[in-house]
Amino acid sequence: MSNKTYNLQGYTLVVDKILFVTALFDADNNEGVQYNVGFGGDTRITAKFPNRADATLSRDMLVRAIRES
Repeated sequence: MSNKTYNLQGYTLVVDKILFVTALFDADNNEGVQYNVGFGGDTRITAKFPNRADATLSRDMLVRAIRES
């Protein structure tokens, strides 16, 4: 078991506890672009970014960290 962590907008995530990462989608009320990171139960973190490029980079880096763990 890995104890690898990943920092995302002030949260420290334990990578092997992540169950899913959603695709990018437009946030409500023109708040930018977001994706969700899901854990056990109903626990979910929403990561919002001002533009699609920042959101894509962040999501891709998180997915890479998950694959490498």
